[in-house]
Amino acid sequence: MTASLQITLRNISHSGALDACIRERADQLDKFYPNIISLQVVVEIPHKHHRQGNLFNVRLEIKVPGEVIVLTRDLREDVYVALRDVFDTASRKLVDYGRRQRGAFKAHDISLKR
Repeated sequence: MTASLQITLRNISHSGALDACIRERADQLDKFYPNIISLQVVVEIPHKHHRQGNLFNVRLEIKVPGEVIVLTRDLREDVYVALRDVFDTASRKLVDYGRRQRGAFKAHDISLKR
C-alpha cells in the first residue's frame, strides 16, 4: 500500500498476527481504489465491564481525494471477523466512490416506468 497506514490498538495487547492481518487487508484496498491518501485503523475493546467475552470495535478512516470515508463495526466477539466485515464494506465503498468520481454510474431509463 503506497498510502500511509496508521494502526492503533486500544486496550489490546500488540499481536503480530493481528498487525499482519490489518496490513494484508489494507494492501488489498489498493485494487479497489489506488489513490488512497491515508488509512487509519483503530481496533479497541471499549470497556472492561462485560458479561460475555471481549467485544471489539473496529474503525476505519480512509482519506481519498475530496472525501473521508469512515466505517465502523461495533461489538463483535471475534476481532478477525470484525476486520473482515469492515474491510469488505470499505472495498465496496471505494468502488462506489471511484465510479462516482469517474461519472460511471447507471442512469435509469425514465420511459420504462409507468
